Amino acid sequence: MFDPSYSEEQQALIDTTRKFTREVIIPRAHEFDESEQFPLEIFKAAFELGLMNVELPEAFGGLGLGTLDGCLMAEELAYGCAAIATSIMCNHLGALPLMIAGSEAQKQRYLTWLTNEPIFASYACSEPEAGSDVAAMKTRLHRDGDGWRLSGQKRWITNAGHAAFFTGFATLDPKLGHKGITGFVVERERAGISIGKKEKKLGQRASETCDVIFEDVKLTDADLLGEPGKGFYIAMETFDKSRPMIAAQCAGMIRRCMDESSRYAKERKTFGKPIAEHQAIQFMIADMAMAYESTRLLYSKAAWEVDRGIKRTITSAVAKCSGADLAVRSATDAVQVFGGYGYTREYPVEKIYRDAKLMQIYEGTSQIQRMVIAKNILLRG
Repeated sequence: MFDPSYSEEQQALIDTTRKFTREVIIPRAHEFDESEQFPLEIFKAAFELGLMNVELPEAFGGLGLGTLDGCLMAEELAYGCAAIATSIMCNHLGALPLMIAGSEAQKQRYLTWLTNEPIFASYACSEPEAGSDVAAMKTRLHRDGDGWRLSGQKRWITNAGHAAFFTGFATLDPKLGHKGITGFVVERERAGISIGKKEKKLGQRASETCDVIFEDVKLTDADLLGEPGKGFYIAMETFDKSRPMIAAQCAGMIRRCMDESSRYAKERKTFGKPIAEHQAIQFMIADMAMAYESTRLLYSKAAWEVDRGIKRTITSAVAKCSGADLAVRSATDAVQVFGGYGYTREYPVEKIYRDAKLMQIYEGTSQIQRMVIAKNILLRG
């Protein structure tokens, strides 16, 4: 039975990550957002402290922690800065296809690389005309003698400019739809791989997003993940296992909105009393509290199921969709609590407001999540 309580070890993870967030991330989050700088020194510090790659198996140098453990850490990191949390957690996303379908040789090479050095792995799935519709991708894999040739363009790839390797997907033939999708893993330095310009984004500016271009890149059978034509199922299982972490980040952002709003409401006075005494303000803060508690429980349950091998796509989709929508609502209300000050960069809620919007878009939009949820309900008969 699902148990939402945390063990002593999990509480220690929370405490360690919370301390790192408070002392290292929060003091500089505004600076990196303003400069749109990728904060390598923070990522290296997170790596040295053991806050990256926590779910990689111990056999490859990881901590072998569970999805719930990773989610608890993601919440704390996102409390400080969603962009920094996204880039740290994206290593988990990039490693998941290897953990799901990689050969022992692939795991030994790439997962061990991640645990030995402070490097990044990027997940290359989305394309200019294939974001939500994964089966519509046009990046092609062609047979070339005993090997393969990879050509195409990937878009919105987190950490692409700093990635040491990519896990991704291409199609054997667009006419095959999802049955042609094939997974691959390839190092950044392979001939024919180039990185596009860094995107100028509304929010999450400290996390870099770029195109990845594959131009006649040579692959071997040893570079493929799983069987040719089975990549769609790897991609979908990857999302099932990664979406709880997005919901966890949403929980962190919601809690930050609640804390900042509560603190400000007790200090700011109107009509001769703190605005915290006005019912209109109290209602918005109460909504944030409800949003946080529900999101925390949803991501915990979704992660709990992943850790026990329970394949229920709907749980991860509900957690991700609800968490993202509530994060945007909470950030909107936080700006409202702060009034005109909330619309300025003097206070952190303006940044959270911009950062939150991405949670409704990446790794499947909120509309796609609703389609997934409805499909799973309707198929029950």
